Amino acid sequence: MISVMPDTTRREVLAAHRQTYNRLRLGVGCASFLILANVFSAGPIWGQKLLQKAAPSPPAQQAAPTPPAQEIPRDPLGRDTPYGTVVGFLKAAEQADWERAAQFLDSKQPEPQKQEVARQLKLVMDKGLTLDLETLSKSPEGAPREDVRRTRNEIGTARIDSQSLLIFLDRIQPTANRPPYWLFSGETLVRVPDLAHNVEAPWFEAYIPKSLLENRLLGVPVLRWIEIPLVISIAFGFIWVVTWLLGSLMRGIFRLAHTSPIVLHVGFLGPVRLLILGYLFYAAAPLAHTLVARHIWRDDVAPAVAIVGFGWFLTRALDLVAELAVARFRRTDSLRRIAPLHLTRWALKTVVAVASMVAILYAVGINPTTVVTGLGLGGIALAFAAQKTIENVFGTVMIVADQPLRVGDFCKIGDSVGTIEDIGLRSTRVRTPDRTLLTVPNGQLASMIVENYASRERIWFHHVIGLRYETTADQLRDILAEIHTLLEEHPKVDSSSGRVRFIRLGGSSLDIEVVAYVLLADFAAFLEVQEELLLRIMDIIESAGTGIAFPSQTTYLAEDSGLDAKKRQAAMERIRRRREERGGHSKFVGAN
Repeated sequence: MISVMPDTTRREVLAAHRQTYNRLRLGVGCASFLILANVFSAGPIWGQKLLQKAAPSPPAQQAAPTPPAQEIPRDPLGRDTPYGTVVGFLKAAEQADWERAAQFLDSKQPEPQKQEVARQLKLVMDKGLTLDLETLSKSPEGAPREDVRRTRNEIGTARIDSQSLLIFLDRIQPTANRPPYWLFSGETLVRVPDLAHNVEAPWFEAYIPKSLLENRLLGVPVLRWIEIPLVISIAFGFIWVVTWLLGSLMRGIFRLAHTSPIVLHVGFLGPVRLLILGYLFYAAAPLAHTLVARHIWRDDVAPAVAIVGFGWFLTRALDLVAELAVARFRRTDSLRRIAPLHLTRWALKTVVAVASMVAILYAVGINPTTVVTGLGLGGIALAFAAQKTIENVFGTVMIVADQPLRVGDFCKIGDSVGTIEDIGLRSTRVRTPDRTLLTVPNGQLASMIVENYASRERIWFHHVIGLRYETTADQLRDILAEIHTLLEEHPKVDSSSGRVRFIRLGGSSLDIEVVAYVLLADFAAFLEVQEELLLRIMDIIESAGTGIAFPSQTTYLAEDSGLDAKKRQAAMERIRRRREERGGHSKFVGAN
């Protein structure tokens, strides 16, 4: 039997889904931007990136540098290596610059025919060639096979219907003053027109206006600007349906088990969607129209999306572990461990984010070292602009390490008191007795005086009680003895710390100080014991026949009868005798 979910649980689930949806929208936006940026960069930006990767690194500095006269200039088109030739040709062909693309062919035909062959070669490579550009040789000598001559490199085999074409590059040595370069072999180009005639356009292009196929926007066909968002939307719709069914199945299982689906509350569906999307991009990459697009979807976009999804999944897993640990700490009253746990979670999340960014840069072919070097000055400026943020982060580290306060402690911070609700990465939140939320930056909190009431093992009972001036000395002695006995016999009072003293003759009362430590750490329990002690003290005072004084002033309406003559004469006699006993000298001052 499936139990009905309470309203509170339902609201929590809905809130969790809204949070997951918002995060998913953000992830979808970032992923879409990354996808579009990579795909549309098949024009100038992508070509420049590949040419930079194709360019050989400068030789290491030697003890005896080669004289400038012996240096051989590099090929201006980047045809020094097989990788540079293929990438340069694809770059020019993607921009429809057939005049430049023709310069990568080893053909003696007139220029118009040569450009047409370049267009046909691009068509054959797009439709029938499966190639990982990163496997091409980046060495000027290439990587010839044993059954192929040293000046020739095999690129791959293009298959169209039942026909196949081996695509070769030949190394050309024009003159002694120019470096050798690689061109598409004339033997390959001879068979290109026959295969190009067998290439059929996709069936749906017959229903698409010619303007969308021929016109370009920023070097990219207009049709591709429409296709890519449409494909991404369909993929996300399919993934959303799959994960929704998966989430519904998990909720049903959890309800049958009468437990809460905490995995869904933490928000694992968003990362799972991105991981599935990355797999779909990788699996659908061979269906792309061009060789460049297949390379980008398989080697750039799919890994980048998968890395983002996996990094997101790790952060959600860290949140799940942290929530379970916090719940356990609260059950076992180990609140002091919560703040270090949060700091560890933030540190691990930062490591995951940085590692994901580095992995994405490697996946799209960008050297992270170059990026870090380029961001050096920007990092310095950012550090100056984020001084307060950095100060708060270090303040968090100091608070977690020194632990002057912990989650759940009742503290006095400055002029405010309250219970610590959360120690965040930037600030600490305090719930005041008025139920307001006080937020204190951790950088400022680390330098403030904090009085932590929760760390005391006993509470000080300290009161000054004023008795009426009509109280006699015997009554006062009796009251002091009874209160002292009360403190010694009470089981919650530390008898060794109990002190009852008559401390002063006040302006309107005889003041008694009562001091003791109550052996309780909980303030609410202390208030109960304090109430009991005060009531017992009131009973003792009442039973002694006196009362507690009010702040007052007494006026006696009577005639002055002067001093008592007998008592004055007796006092003078005592003074005279003491003077005679000390040889006529006395420290007392008196009359003759």
